[in-house]
Amino acid sequence: MKILHTADWHLGKKLDGFSRMEEQISVLDEIITVADIHAVDVVIVAGDLFDHFNPGVEAVELFYRSLKRLTDNGRRPVIAISGNHDAPGLIDAPDPLARACGIILIGHPNTVVQPFELPHFKISRSSEGMVEIFLNTFDYPIRILHTPYANEIRLKQYLGENKEDALNEILAQNWKKLADTYCDEKGINILTAHLYMNQRGKIPLEEPDGEKPIKIGNADMIYSEAVPSQIQYTALGHIHSFKNIGTSEKPIVYSSSPLCYSFGEAGQTKYIAVIDLEPGKVANIEKVALASGKPLIRKTFDSIEKAVFWLQGHQHVLVELTIESETFLQADERRQLYQAHSGIIHLIPKVKNRETADYHTKEINLNQNISDLFKDYFRSKNGDLQPNDEIMDLFNEILND
Repeated sequence: MKILHTADWHLGKKLDGFSRMEEQISVLDEIITVADIHAVDVVIVAGDLFDHFNPGVEAVELFYRSLKRLTDNGRRPVIAISGNHDAPGLIDAPDPLARACGIILIGHPNTVVQPFELPHFKISRSSEGMVEIFLNTFDYPIRILHTPYANEIRLKQYLGENKEDALNEILAQNWKKLADTYCDEKGINILTAHLYMNQRGKIPLEEPDGEKPIKIGNADMIYSEAVPSQIQYTALGHIHSFKNIGTSEKPIVYSSSPLCYSFGEAGQTKYIAVIDLEPGKVANIEKVALASGKPLIRKTFDSIEKAVFWLQGHQHVLVELTIESETFLQADERRQLYQAHSGIIHLIPKVKNRETADYHTKEINLNQNISDLFKDYFRSKNGDLQPNDEIMDLFNEILND
């Protein structure tokens, strides 16, 4: 049986106001093509389906249209769980319509998927946190333990009677109970979750820039040892780069986001995972690189001319551009840069040799006029650099307003 694992779609996400919708349409088309070429039997989307609790119409339409295409007209089940960017109620809401298309949406950690049967597969068993699926083309089932995102308090409310127990212990006990009850070697056994998980004692994984953090200290740290021994593959969401924090025998995998969503991810290759599994066997994982989307690039130049020349030759990228100069950028210099490239997301002026300048005002003279007071403030914040005429004109315009 082949399972496709993807996560962190973040549909509707913008990069500092720059829409990524066209790129998201393109990369989801690519994921659907991969599923068809590899003749995938089951698809798992491990959370952060949207970027906001209240996604826009365009993002919602893209989500359901893509999931329906991934089902191959109801031939392959698609299981999607909520992440920390998703509203669980929104994910659960279209459940009856989704099931009719072969889509299983799971918003809350204690969700019980209602059994149903379609021409190509059926839900044979279900309980809180587990669903078993039989496909007509196989004589064995796939069992999926599922834990959508919930904060520490809510997870303890859902899963643990003793609220003082560590979250790691609560999840480990819950998963073990499910695995001991449902996961034998007569079927395929998978866990999917949207959590921050790592090996005990390892260096913490960096959460993506701009991501809502779900690891605060070690309060809600989940260790990979909590995954039951019966689980052959763990499909995780939240970390935006591809990582196996388990072992080759018991892989615990972050599949990565399909696009680079912050400049902290600049230069990363994005992947989906295609897993080949049989009952009682070790998972065979193929990392499939995704080619869609614009590269994110950080560049630094010490002249406007060099920057413009490079920008004109790299139109199909999104840029965080730093300009090092002796003074702050003038309006006409900014205009040259933005006219050379439509994908400048951040323009960062960096004044040379000002980082260590020593400027101190021993006391604030409140009797001087407000323009002089602003100049003193500006110098204190910018290494004794005087504000240029353009900055003063802007300041005076604000005063006049």
